[in-house]
Amino acid sequence: MFEGLFQPMHLLVIFFIALLVFGPKKLPELGKGIGEGIRSLKEGMKDAPAEPTKTQNPEVKS
Repeated sequence: MFEGLFQPMHLLVIFFIALLVFGPKKLPELGKGIGEGIRSLKEGMKDAPAEPTKTQNPEVKS
């Protein structure tokens, strides 16, 4: 379904549109922010436990 989606010409068109929308000064800052976000997401996934732990409620009502 997504074969050939990210061909070089498609990436150039996407880059050109982003350049028009954000401008040449804002585009490097935007790329840096996206890169940092992806990096922190990967680090968070490494630090997360394999199985979610159940929280214990000390005030159990009968």
